[in-house]
Amino acid sequence: MGARFELAGRTALITGAGSGIGRALALALARRGCNLALADIDASGLAETAARLPAGLRVSRHRLDVSDREVVAALPAEIRAAHPGLDLLVNNAGVALGGRFEQVSEADFEWLIGINLWGVVRMTRAFLPLLRESPEARIVNVSSLYGLIAPPGQTAYATSKFAVRGFSHALAHELAGSTVGVTVVHPGGVATRIADSARLPADLAPEESARGRAQANSYLKLAPARAAEIILTAVERRRPRVLVGTDARIVALLERLMPAAYWPVLARLMRRP
Repeated sequence: MGARFELAGRTALITGAGSGIGRALALALARRGCNLALADIDASGLAETAARLPAGLRVSRHRLDVSDREVVAALPAEIRAAHPGLDLLVNNAGVALGGRFEQVSEADFEWLIGINLWGVVRMTRAFLPLLRESPEARIVNVSSLYGLIAPPGQTAYATSKFAVRGFSHALAHELAGSTVGVTVVHPGGVATRIADSARLPADLAPEESARGRAQANSYLKLAPARAAEIILTAVERRRPRVLVGTDARIVALLERLMPAAYWPVLARLMRRP
């Protein structure tokens, strides 16, 4: 794979930097001496992330809705004004939407796709010219465990994350031999607030909603800081794909062995105490 992709002295733009994996990535990059452009729709979360960073780095904050075409298109000018260049784009922002296909409204489905997929596509389109100006740069797209498998109740989320996976692979092939590399990330259950903030069908009973969130949270065990270290180690090694967590590695193997029949096996495993 050649020499490491050194992060010290570089500049990274992270979406979804106000919490969860995004915040953990910002802190881990700062420890490596990487300058940061932090982007999130949550201004207070961005401020909290920035407050945790060590002094001595160039840090900018950008309130960003990645589903807003015009705001994304205007962001490269902001980054150019705040930083000398860009070496790493981390498309991490994402949301969740639970419920079976017939329960989920078209509006909510479009809301999720606008963030999880179009956010990745538009950010990549907007920043690829700036990344090409760097002697060496990398795009990191965060897919999911549900970009490898597609369980019931996750039609919208799996659609978006499978699409991020396919987009990332095709983009990597198109950029092969250039100065810009691509890493696609498949996190398993990382202990973020994604289940608590997920949208659910409007007609779902309160007790059913609470039960669904509790079940989802029970699978979210890996510390975000550990997830960030796994991701950045893969970036430093220029890995095209990284599986984050034991659950992601097991599921990836099972899907490879049983691509059309993995779900009954996984469903039994998930029911075990």
